[in-house]
Amino acid sequence: MDRMSKGQSCFGYPLSIFFIVVNEFCERFSYYGMRALLILYFTQFIGWDDNLSTAIYHTFIALCYLTPILGALIADSWLGKFKTIVSLSIVYTIGQAVTALSSINDISDFNHDGTRDSVSVHVALSMIGLALIALGTGGIKPCVSAFGGDQFEEGQEKQRNRFFSIFYLAINAGSLLSTIITPILRVQECGIHSKQACYPMAFGVPAALMAVALIVFVSGSGMYKKFQPQGNIMAKVIKCIGFAIKNRFRHRRKEFPKREHWLDWAKEKYDERLISQIKMVTRVMFLYIPLPMFWALFDQQGSRWTLQATTMNGKIGAIEIQPDQMQTVNAILIVIMVPIVDAVVYPLIAKCGFNFTSLKKMTVGMFLASMAFVVAAIVQVEIDKTLPVFPKGNEVQIKVLNIGNNNMTISFPGEMVTLDQLSQTNEFFTFDADKLTGINISSTGSPVTPVTHNFEQGHRHTLLVWAPNHYQVVKDGLNQKPEKGQNGIRFVNALNESFNVTVDGKEYINVTSHNASKYQFFPSGTKIFTLNSTEIPENCTSFNSSNLGFGSAYTYVVSWQDNCPELKMFEDISPNTINMALQIPQYFLITCGEVVFSVTGLEFSYSQAPSNMKSVLQAGWLLTVAVGNIIVLIVAGAGQFSEQWAEYILFAALLLVVCIIFAIMARFYTYINPVEIEAQFDKDEKKKNPENPYYTLDPTSQTQM
Repeated sequence: MDRMSKGQSCFGYPLSIFFIVVNEFCERFSYYGMRALLILYFTQFIGWDDNLSTAIYHTFIALCYLTPILGALIADSWLGKFKTIVSLSIVYTIGQAVTALSSINDISDFNHDGTRDSVSVHVALSMIGLALIALGTGGIKPCVSAFGGDQFEEGQEKQRNRFFSIFYLAINAGSLLSTIITPILRVQECGIHSKQACYPMAFGVPAALMAVALIVFVSGSGMYKKFQPQGNIMAKVIKCIGFAIKNRFRHRRKEFPKREHWLDWAKEKYDERLISQIKMVTRVMFLYIPLPMFWALFDQQGSRWTLQATTMNGKIGAIEIQPDQMQTVNAILIVIMVPIVDAVVYPLIAKCGFNFTSLKKMTVGMFLASMAFVVAAIVQVEIDKTLPVFPKGNEVQIKVLNIGNNNMTISFPGEMVTLDQLSQTNEFFTFDADKLTGINISSTGSPVTPVTHNFEQGHRHTLLVWAPNHYQVVKDGLNQKPEKGQNGIRFVNALNESFNVTVDGKEYINVTSHNASKYQFFPSGTKIFTLNSTEIPENCTSFNSSNLGFGSAYTYVVSWQDNCPELKMFEDISPNTINMALQIPQYFLITCGEVVFSVTGLEFSYSQAPSNMKSVLQAGWLLTVAVGNIIVLIVAGAGQFSEQWAEYILFAALLLVVCIIFAIMARFYTYINPVEIEAQFDKDEKKKNPENPYYTLDPTSQTQM
């Protein structure tokens, strides 16, 4: 073991931890900056559909939380934490560089026309890069925090606890900055032969930050305390547990006296130190069993809560927020809340004489996360009041739009409406498809014309009419609010000739006479429409839209007015009215829960682990995150809820039940000091070997908490 030289401290902290904290900040910037781009990279650059992109994305995330087990085994059994971090950081940096390389359009654009000639090259490189990143980031996850804890001396428990808070702060500071910066880099244009969205720069900056993280970490090498691994400890643990179970089964008859702990049945073959260490690990692992439920709720910020934000209005004062930007609220609040909780809240609780132990903090964190989902459910109920009703099952919905110059009367079963020229019905009429017996169109002085059309069940339709015997039925294609808070726009041609329309770089090709285009989707703001037709004068081709909000859909009818086209707007789906600011309370609650749960869990996992299994226990902690995500898939897949608020309440109730179970388990948990236990074993071994004047304590048993 390399000891720090005296005096290498700053503000009472080992100087070495500052290298570790800076390393973690850079590594998290690298990881979250890259991850923020992945979905768009898959869909927009590689060209995969949403389902495949989502599957690959979640597979990558799952690997990132499963590989910590491998990293912990390498660290505790073979290379030690320092060498493991350095080795896997090199793999990590190579993975980031390969991913950045995969996003360079020109490597497969052989004829320089701006189009990739071999997408498979980019796919292969990106998959190799992501596999290396998953191995690297997952492998070092359990080692970095445990290695930081190793740097503290006995009696520095307060500083070590604060280190874990600072460490968590660095994680979220890196995450916050990267998720702001890398999307800005992505929307720039760059390229050698053709200009494209600048994914190489957006991926390249995280790759560079990972290289910086590696350099910073290695530069502090001379100051670190490094402990040598004790061989394949996991193999010993598994064999010891297996022998204990087997031996207990052999001696299950009543004539054999019971032993204090089931692991004591391994004493015939294994020494008491190893058995004691395994007891420490299994006691903590048993407490981990309920923990995945917290992560099942926490990780829905990036899925369910983001989807909830798409049905809300992002205009907050002078700021306009996109739905996927709401996740930054968590990172911002973490940066604010960690120092406040650490420096103000915990000391105040201590002054009140309340023994706020680690497990009590984690229980409170689970309760706060549960309450966050209750608040999310309340917000969802308010949102649901404003959402349009879409057809279900065998229902069909019909809206009538009169694009002609005469008043028209349309009769439905049990309903009759009269529309002026260039007007529409105020709402969609809902009918059971089996009972939609007949629709008739009529006008003064004209015969009745029946509408003959096979309406598709479960869909909205628009009935375009412009004369008593002229009509067109259009399937809208919108059965939900537009995704990601965008706005749907389509055009109806009331002219006698076709035209094209360009909006924000998107084209509506060949909108035929008396017909409707399909919807295309745009972010909020004012848009410029450019009409293109041989019949339209050049001075009549440009129009401005109204200011688009969030989650709306509009139909623009193009008709003639004084020798120029005129655009008249009709609302199909109203914009979102519930403000995204209403999500802030649920983000505040789950962030407070994260601060007292996750930061404390990291410190607890370290403090209760034996010296030679600290990385393994950190990996076990990270494994609860992976299991939590699996729970989300199971619950969301098994329970097909018609109302989203009901799913939120279910998750809140499940976590509340788990919280109560965990509180009971925590009540019977006895905190231990692994250093004292291992020191006692060292003392006993020294007594057994008094004849060996060169006997020294096993350095790996002297890791300071």
